[in-house]
Amino acid sequence: MKLRFILEPVMASIFAITSGLNDAKAGKPPYFWSLITDPTQRADMIRDGWKSVGKVFVIALVFDVVYQIIVLRFVYPGEAIIVAFGLAIVPYLILRGLVNRLTSRK
Repeated sequence: MKLRFILEPVMASIFAITSGLNDAKAGKPPYFWSLITDPTQRADMIRDGWKSVGKVFVIALVFDVVYQIIVLRFVYPGEAIIVAFGLAIVPYLILRGLVNRLTSRK
């Protein structure tokens, strides 16, 4: 079950890289920075980000629940959400903006 610590961030990274490249082609600003500083576009950006990383988050959540059942014999929902967020959402947020910045520089 240690595979989840590798698989989940890798999957999130793949989605982040493709989204970051698409953002750079469209001329959009870096994702996470715009999410924080531009309240007018925030809802659309969250929706777009969730479309990209939502499946990875759900898979990460399922992996963690399965891990908890096998190892701990009990499910801690708060822990599962925190681990899934840390392994799926955080890498996505960091990499999407970074890829956008690196590919849009001239």
